[in-house]
Amino acid sequence: MGTSGFLLWLAQRQIPMGTAYAVWTGIGAAGAFLVGIMIYGDLVSVGRIAGVVLIIGGVITLKLAS
Repeated sequence: MGTSGFLLWLAQRQIPMGTAYAVWTGIGAAGAFLVGIMIYGDLVSVGRIAGVVLIIGGVITLKLAS
């Protein structure tokens, strides 16, 4: 957790805070989704996959727009 916060701080030195935080939380959400599927056997559905794709797409859009 501390390493993650430190890496967020480093990112904020190079890119806007809003973009850095969106990337940080997006990676966390997508990562938790993948870990849930691969390790805990969480349900895989089109809606859940679409939600993660939208999160990743939003993060990419924020980065390209900054």
